Amino acid sequence: MKKLIPYGKQYIDKSDLDSVVYALKQDKITTGPSVFKFEKKICNYTKAKYASVCNSGTSALYLAFKAINLKKDDIVIMPSITFVSSYSVSKILNARVYLADVDPVTGQMTPKNVIDCCNKFKIKKIKVLVVMYHSGYPLNADNFRKIKKKFGCYIVEDACHAFGASYFVNKKKFKIGSCAHSDISTFSFHPVKSITTCEGGAITTNIKKIHDKITTLRSIGIKRSNDHWDYNVEELSLNFRLSDVQCALGINQLKNLKKFLKKRKEISNFYNKNLSNYSDFYFIQHKREYHSSHHLYFIKFKNFNLEKKNKFIRFMKSKKIYLQYHYIPIYKFKVFKDKFIGKNSEKFFNDTLSLPIYFDLKKKQQLYIIKAIKKFFSK
Repeated sequence: MKKLIPYGKQYIDKSDLDSVVYALKQDKITTGPSVFKFEKKICNYTKAKYASVCNSGTSALYLAFKAINLKKDDIVIMPSITFVSSYSVSKILNARVYLADVDPVTGQMTPKNVIDCCNKFKIKKIKVLVVMYHSGYPLNADNFRKIKKKFGCYIVEDACHAFGASYFVNKKKFKIGSCAHSDISTFSFHPVKSITTCEGGAITTNIKKIHDKITTLRSIGIKRSNDHWDYNVEELSLNFRLSDVQCALGINQLKNLKKFLKKRKEISNFYNKNLSNYSDFYFIQHKREYHSSHHLYFIKFKNFNLEKKNKFIRFMKSKKIYLQYHYIPIYKFKVFKDKFIGKNSEKFFNDTLSLPIYFDLKKKQQLYIIKAIKKFFSK
């Protein structure tokens, strides 16, 4: 195989290019009509009342936390297996972070993990519970409500993996981002995600007060009057805006989301079928009541440790197949100085890797990946 196979990448077609060129020819190429059109389409898709786009998934989390007034010494609970953004933003805002353990198979924080964390560290009050749908599989989306009711906290969904995912409650379907069982959902439109705006993010909510604050904060805290020259700065903030050019790309990508998700599911099923007869590893069996976005494909190894895992990654890299950790536990980073429970997190980290999965991954490449995996284990 001559061409490098990454774990994920974007798919851009001629209609995407045409949409970007069209946006560039308009009078407004930032804070213009494409921004509001993209936000409206996100609302229509997710069924949330409000959507605000911004320049990254990290910015989406920052704006969400600021909108609920997360401040010094407020308590945040999040999974120990997650991307570093939610932790970094919490600490920048001087919150106290507690990392809950995760399910060893899915890598996701469960309601029980949260309760165990609260019991261990004698937590009586939570400001925000950050739930993260690892790999795009929206487990327990409705089951954290009991914790919200008990602690009176906000639920922020770090749904950066899960744009396009859905779940069922009492046979009723809910899209991630609807905020039917949360206060805020945040998304990323990075190139490896379900759809891309190159870099970009979005926040959905059904709470007008939160939405209004987010739209002010994302634009340097400026609030304008009906006269375009008249404005006031209501709160100190930074520029988190997403340009019209990127939104135009997002609008066109959204048209193709259904086929993107279908292809990811087909690749996932192909891996399942071709790896199911091997005793060296196993994979997550998705439950019918959850529709994953298949952002990642986890392969889980039996009797692996970090040394063996890294050896396997290097072997695959020699075949021009790039695998990835998802993720190094937060508590292993130099910046981490908070409390955590990490028994299952350690197991998940030691035995789990992400295989390549993206729309443009050809069947020939999928077969090549399977062949390389089998060759390593045949040794």
